[in-house]
Amino acid sequence: MPAKKKVMVTGGAGRIGRVIGQVHGDRYDITSYDLKESPGLRSIVGNLTDLAALEQAFKGQDAVVHLAADIRVESPWESALPNNFIGTYNVFEAAKRAGVKRVVFASSQHATGGFYLDEPYKSIVDGRFKDLPKGYEPLDETCPIRPDGYYGASKAFGEALGSYYKDYHGLSSLHLRIGWVITADDPTFSPFALSLWLSHRDIAQIVGLCVDAPASLKYDIFYATSDNKWKIWSIEKAKRVLGYKPQDAAGEKWTQKPIPAADR
Repeated sequence: MPAKKKVMVTGGAGRIGRVIGQVHGDRYDITSYDLKESPGLRSIVGNLTDLAALEQAFKGQDAVVHLAADIRVESPWESALPNNFIGTYNVFEAAKRAGVKRVVFASSQHATGGFYLDEPYKSIVDGRFKDLPKGYEPLDETCPIRPDGYYGASKAFGEALGSYYKDYHGLSSLHLRIGWVITADDPTFSPFALSLWLSHRDIAQIVGLCVDAPASLKYDIFYATSDNKWKIWSIEKAKRVLGYKPQDAAGEKWTQKPIPAADR
């Protein structure tokens, strides 16, 4: 039996990190790097702002899945700067120094979230599905960067940083513009959630596809949602390049409720 890939998950104690640990715990040799221990995973407790600690933690790892961040869409600059901008730089720099082969970066659709202001996509956000023109086209990875806050800008920064580390340091990085991974795995509380939902099964699948993608795939960006009926973001590239086959799909029925507290 070949040795399991060693995979470091920053933010392994968080919402997505726990899902990856549960689904891929037998497939990979996973270690969590987070501010607290992740139940069921080998854990290193540390801060992204500590470059030396990250470099030491990353030694011997085949891949790093970088999830850790201030995940609030409206995160203030005082938090986004150390946790999202400096932290992301430290992850890429530590991976380079430690000889890691690939970084899988949890980017976000919020890197291009400014398009939520425009039609026909605003109709989807508002649940006015009957107002959508027939045959409207979801946006794909060719659309320009258009962040909707410091959080989104930090994700665009991470994508640019990955390109730099690929070109000048030979570090492979694949970037997932993740939709909405919901703690209860149920998007029926709003039309926006129906569009952006990325189920637990599907986030685990697409992260695994990135970890195991051929070494020849040095750098790329992919939108990542489940195969939802009303799409703002196209997932065709992920299907074509990564072989992504989403198992779940949100329909068009919802009961308007507040965003669950765990997912704000």
